[in-house]
Amino acid sequence: MTSIDARKLTVAYGGDDVVHGASLTLRPGEVTALVGPNGSGKSTLLRAIARLHRARLGDVRLRESADGGTDVDCLALTAKAFARRVALLGQDRPTPGGLRVRDVVEFGRYPHRGRFGGGDPGGADEIAHAIELTGLTPLADRPVDQLSGGQRQRVWLASCLAQQTGVLLLDEPTTYLDLRYQVELLDLVRDLADDRGIAVGVVLHDLDQAAAVADRVTLLSAGDVLADGTPEAVLTADRLTAVYGIRIDVDTDPATGRPRTRAVGRHHTRPERLRSTS
Repeated sequence: MTSIDARKLTVAYGGDDVVHGASLTLRPGEVTALVGPNGSGKSTLLRAIARLHRARLGDVRLRESADGGTDVDCLALTAKAFARRVALLGQDRPTPGGLRVRDVVEFGRYPHRGRFGGGDPGGADEIAHAIELTGLTPLADRPVDQLSGGQRQRVWLASCLAQQTGVLLLDEPTTYLDLRYQVELLDLVRDLADDRGIAVGVVLHDLDQAAAVADRVTLLSAGDVLADGTPEAVLTADRLTAVYGIRIDVDTDPATGRPRTRAVGRHHTRPERLRSTS
């Protein structure tokens, strides 16, 4: 049971701050969705938490229930020790040539192996389970470079699951996925939090997906955290309209009881055109 706490992170690119004093806590058994317009700092904040981008100010700390609740500075951990606790599915992943699906998923076990690749009891079971969870069993022996973009996305997700961490960071994981696999992936994310107690942080562009899957929503704009709380508290019409610069209506989905959004464009407000009949 691992939680991660980013405290007042300021992150810069090329000397310019792009995230300003942002704080974010990911708790065991909870899904936190990061939302906001392009360039708002969502992915940068996630990468800073994952130690892929060094914060100029602030720190990121881990807490594990097994150690009595002691906070540990993430930068004090070795790369392998950190990777046993935190996994990241980034936006850009290579397409490895000549490797099968199960070979790529097996990469996720590297933090659990000894210096010469041994000492990983149960690793084979975790690999098989990750392949099954992501619906890749029929493709396990297929070369990855022969798969579609959506299938490759699921392969990399399976590799993260095989990593068997207490914290899972997902940067726009529904990219390249068709509607079915978007829904199934978000269902899986919810299951990981509910059944395994994993702390999940996920960047999403779809506000309705965020509302449906998340316990908490963090809304960013221009590198600042504007709101953090339940989907109902954060995803309000006035706030979203101001942040996205377009009218966004919000009501309640009768099926889920969660917020449901609708961006209103110019053509959405025009009277219906009458069609002439012959």
